[in-house]
Amino acid sequence: MSKLASMNTPIFWAEGHPGKLDRESWTIEVTGSCNKPRIFSWQDLLVLPPAQEIARLTSDTRWSVKGLWSGVRLSTILDEVDLLPSCKFVRFWSHRLIYDTSIPLDIALKPKTMVAWEFDNELLDENYGGPVRIMTPYLWGYKSAKCLVKIELMDYYQPGFWELRGYTDSGEIEAGPCLDVNEGHKLKRIGGGEVVEFLD
Repeated sequence: MSKLASMNTPIFWAEGHPGKLDRESWTIEVTGSCNKPRIFSWQDLLVLPPAQEIARLTSDTRWSVKGLWSGVRLSTILDEVDLLPSCKFVRFWSHRLIYDTSIPLDIALKPKTMVAWEFDNELLDENYGGPVRIMTPYLWGYKSAKCLVKIELMDYYQPGFWELRGYTDSGEIEAGPCLDVNEGHKLKRIGGGEVVEFLD
């Protein structure tokens, strides 16, 4: 059992659970406003400069889980494809191309925004967005697309799956009550923005 599972971290799939996926044959297409679009294989990802960040994934359903996320910084991948000056947003697509969401380029370039495949040194399984997912602790969890297969570099904003259903386009984390998964789902309070620590 993974650590995420042992802590009873919620599992939620708006578009339906993908089932078992093949990590070794996984690819991520990067396209749009760049000079060098390409497809990254799982092996390509592993040879990029590695990154690790202790950060919290925080859901708009009011829970937050903290751990060591490992993978590669999204900025590293964007450097590889040579962004065009016109690029303003980064759009993520999940397996089967049903789920999508977009974030501003400035948040995509922040150091804790990652293409992640490990949590606390364990490979992410499909329940939690594996083989590879976006992790951006600066925004609500619906901006951290699971089972990432495509990154689309955009000159304009395009609302995604949940945004079209009434969720905020910004995905900004709002102050209020929140369950701390790491402490047995204890009810605490968070401030606005990235959850670095709880208020009480």
